[in-house]
Amino acid sequence: MSASTGTLDRRAAVNALLADRGELLVISGLGSSSYDVFDAGEHPGNFYLWGAMGGAAMVGLGLALAQPKRPVLVITGDGEQLMGIGSLLTIATKQPGNLSIAVLDNGHFGETGMQPSHSGLGARLEVIADGAGIGNVCEIADMAGIEKFRTSLRDLGGGPRLARIRIAAGEVERALPPRDGTYLKNRFRGHLGFKVS
Repeated sequence: MSASTGTLDRRAAVNALLADRGELLVISGLGSSSYDVFDAGEHPGNFYLWGAMGGAAMVGLGLALAQPKRPVLVITGDGEQLMGIGSLLTIATKQPGNLSIAVLDNGHFGETGMQPSHSGLGARLEVIADGAGIGNVCEIADMAGIEKFRTSLRDLGGGPRLARIRIAAGEVERALPPRDGTYLKNRFRGHLGFKVS
């Protein structure tokens, strides 16, 4: 089944995931994922990765290991996760119970011109994650699935978990979060309770 058949509205899906977020720390992948997270509501617990394609899951892993008493959610796209596919192997070996990964999969490389991605050509990220050793995986194609996944996000012991969320392809108006890396770093560190000079 191709991700290109997804029908979920990406903004509605992300808004639902982040509703009532509580202590959830959120790492967003480059481009549209960051726009979606920002559109759902600016929050000091959001860390937007502007240009680190392939790095979102690994940043999420580092944060989950450093903050084991806080739930961590990575929200990224299929193209970005495919670029960092090896990260799933490392995450599986470390088994952070507080880490969740939501892959917004439209089957395209949205940031470079909507070329079909590997998932659009048949690769299934949830199957790859399961094969890597991430035992808690699912494919989501409707809002009921989003709500079910959202209820697991605060669980500090059930991860790592990965959901491939089958969203519709298409352009969505950009909602641009802050782009100043120093500001974002200091704001996030302050949110975690670290002294920021």
